[in-house]
Amino acid sequence: MTNDRYAQLTDQELLDNFYSDGNNQWLGALLPRYTLLLLGVCMKYLKNEEEAKDCVQHIFLKAITELPKYRVEYFKAWIYMVARNHCLMRLRGRQGKIPVEIKEQHLAIYEEPNKQNHVEKDLLLQDMEQALEQLNPEQKLCITLFYLEKKSYHEIAETTGYSLLQVKSYIQNGKRNLKIMLEKKIHPEK
Repeated sequence: MTNDRYAQLTDQELLDNFYSDGNNQWLGALLPRYTLLLLGVCMKYLKNEEEAKDCVQHIFLKAITELPKYRVEYFKAWIYMVARNHCLMRLRGRQGKIPVEIKEQHLAIYEEPNKQNHVEKDLLLQDMEQALEQLNPEQKLCITLFYLEKKSYHEIAETTGYSLLQVKSYIQNGKRNLKIMLEKKIHPEK
């Protein structure tokens, strides 16, 4: 299967075909379409071309392992979020926290017909990141490991030394607190 042969297929058609038959060749036609976007995202955060190229490969591998697990409806938004989270986790690992000067901007590399939805999603992601920083350390750690690094409750318990019950509690309470903070941000009159 060559990418040229499937150039007329939309991203959604390629993804639907992948979900139908599980053939990774559909992803082989889809993922290269996003190389420049992902490289741009990674460069924006990491400011290092070699590291950005390395991250793109990791993101592609993550996509190949994660896509069979659940159905993704909006691939571009999903892969962008995966790339952003990967870079933020790398920065956190390097510096212990995300530098304040990193702000979301729209990449002119890849225009989207419905730009308003992406603007809103980017703003929501920014708000989510700020809200995550306001959680207590235990909740923040467990939420990050569970949602961003896709660790299981057991893996989180082993990594952190918390009991399974504590991990579940930190994730549940962290989710509730994030929701409350985001609702206050969206609807401050409440």
